[in-house]
Amino acid sequence: MNMKVYETERLFLRFTTVDDAPFIYKLLNSPKWIQFIGDRNIKTVNDAVNYINKRMLSQLEKLGHSNFTVIRKSDNVKIGSCGLYDREGIDGLDIGFAFLPDYEGKGYAFEAANFIKNLGFKEFNVDQLSAITLEENISSQKLLKKLGLTFERYIKIPNDDEELMLFKL
Repeated sequence: MNMKVYETERLFLRFTTVDDAPFIYKLLNSPKWIQFIGDRNIKTVNDAVNYINKRMLSQLEKLGHSNFTVIRKSDNVKIGSCGLYDREGIDGLDIGFAFLPDYEGKGYAFEAANFIKNLGFKEFNVDQLSAITLEENISSQKLLKKLGLTFERYIKIPNDDEELMLFKL
């Protein structure tokens, strides 16, 4: 399994492991995660361990890529996550990102997502990149456009009643 640490100007990116469970617990319970991504019912750090094993590490084993924990170089603080996800109902891989509130609006999400986008094409043989977001998540839409994705249409994915905006590169 690839456990390489990748580096950008200000960030380290490495695949999420169960050691990140306290951070994932905090991120998945942050207000914007709940509002824009949805409640994943992660009520304890142990729930986060199970989520990491089931949703992240299983994809990493299967595809060789998954969710990255984003760490700020200057102080080694875990600030967000970004990754390429194999989602049912979406052609190609879905690029996704989420950051703790204290680290939003500082360019970290673009820095991480742009790196992951390029890594996907160069190292993980991605041939089609997509992204989904809610219509009210304007900051996500702006970032997707900055990454070069364009809005294609509204969709619904399996096991989700919400209408989502589908972006493609």
